Amino acid sequence: MGGIVLVSGGSRGIGAETVRRLAAGGWDIGFCYQSDEQAAREVEKAAGELGVRVRATEADFTDAVAVSAWVGAVEDDLGPVTAAVSCAGVTRDKPLALMEDADWRAVVDTSLNGVFNLCQATVPAMMKRQHGRIVAISSVSGVYGSTGQASQAGVTGFITTLAKKTGGFGIRANVVAPGVTDTDITAILPDKARTRVTETIALRRFGTAREVAELVAFLLSDQASDITGSVLEVPGAITL
Repeated sequence: MGGIVLVSGGSRGIGAETVRRLAAGGWDIGFCYQSDEQAAREVEKAAGELGVRVRATEADFTDAVAVSAWVGAVEDDLGPVTAAVSCAGVTRDKPLALMEDADWRAVVDTSLNGVFNLCQATVPAMMKRQHGRIVAISSVSGVYGSTGQASQAGVTGFITTLAKKTGGFGIRANVVAPGVTDTDITAILPDKARTRVTETIALRRFGTAREVAELVAFLLSDQASDITGSVLEVPGAITL
């Protein structure tokens, strides 16, 4: 395994763990982050110590021009991009009656439009080279539905459609749909809420960012050469 991979949202949570895991697998990495430069530099340093090239760049993932510039800068610095992983996302879970326009736009712009921006900036060159790998981090809420996160269903639909359109060009595109995962977002849940949510999971535990990152690494590897257009859950069997 190895090559040059882009990771959006690489400074925290699943994105940061994905950067570290791919670095351990020999990938050179360009990752972007929204605002937390200190966290990004820490991830950059830790991944770089594994002997690969790692470049952290502040970029607005909701801005197509900014994403295109980021991708161009990574290719100028590291070389042609082999794979892209979309990890950037925000949460604004509210009932429809309480959802404000700004909340809706923030989620759609980051989770859905962000994936589109990344693919638009990378897929054409992958098609020309007849080789590429795309993985988008979504959520089981995008598979089964939930009280929020409707944009995740859009991510799933977009990537599975992309897989059909680009498979003939040697590109594989897949979705990783985590269930409830131990990150800084879920860390703020009260104990009672954590217990209630845990009871909906067959394994009776939250997933980990490491488990998600391992699945991403697998999907980017040659071991997954016959997998595209798939939605893989981590961990599965959650009742929403």
